[in-house]
Order: sequence, then C-alpha cells, then structure tokens
Amino acid sequence: MVGGIETLAVRTGFAMKGGKSKSQVKNASLSVNKKAGGTSKPKKASKKAAKDPNKPKRPASAFFVFMEEFRQTYKEKHPNNKSVAAVGKAGGDKWKSLSDAEKAPFVAKAEKRKAEYEKNMKAYNKRQAEGPKADEDESEKSMSEVNNEDEDGDDDGSDEDEDDD
Repeated sequence: MVGGIETLAVRTGFAMKGGKSKSQVKNASLSVNKKAGGTSKPKKASKKAAKDPNKPKRPASAFFVFMEEFRQTYKEKHPNNKSVAAVGKAGGDKWKSLSDAEKAPFVAKAEKRKAEYEKNMKAYNKRQAEGPKADEDESEKSMSEVNNEDEDGDDDGSDEDEDDD
C-alpha cells in the first residue's frame, strides 16, 4: 500500500515528506539551464554608489600598525621568503604572543591615527554639507576659458597654414 502512495505521488507531481519527485528534479534542472542561457539578473555592484576618492581612508588598527613594522623585520630575517601568507601567519602568531604592555605602543599609534582620521572626517563631512558650489563656479570658468582658447587656436592654426604656402 505504501508503494502505491509513492507511485501516485510521483505521477501527480506531489512529493512525500523528505523527498523530491521526479518532476521537481526535472524542473530544477530546467531552471538551471534557463539561467545559463544568459538571462541573468543585473549585477548588485551597479546599485552601489560610487566611492568618493577624496574621502579619508579609515585608520589602521593596532594589529596592522604592528604588521607594518613586523613585515620589515621579517623580510630582513627571511630575504628569500616570497610568501605573503607566511609573513601574515608569522605576524599573527607573534601578535598573539605579545603581552598587553608590549602591544601598548602599537595601540597608542592606532589611537593617534584614529583621532586624526576623525578630524579629517569632520572636515570632509563639513565640505560635503556645504556642497560643490565653489567647484561648479570654477568648472564653468575653466570650460569658458577652454572654449575661448579653442576658438583662438583655430585662427592661429589657419594663419600658420597660410604662412607655409
């Protein structure tokens, strides 16, 4: 009797709990083929806003401040090593073995960089809030100057051609 229910479920397209029917397996393979045909969704990256190149970079953490110094000493001790992973692993192990007192100078440098970053971000945000009013005026001036130069340049070029003849 149980076999009859499973057969009925497969024929009608209904699956029993915990299993897939043959029709579900076929549908899954068909949907994969449709996606492979080139009708894919637009990329998510296009939805992101463009990064502002003038925005200050985030400061390095204490570990990365440590790694800046550690990389130099590691390269001096192991000049033949070309593996970035080896340097990173050795640096991570060394950082874990340091005591809080040994980490203190790196933490202090990181805090100093963070304070400078926050100051730069305040200035950046203030400039963003003011808007690009000054930049627009300058760009309009430069555009008109460029156009004037182009017009003048055409006249000069034609004069030179007449002189050559």
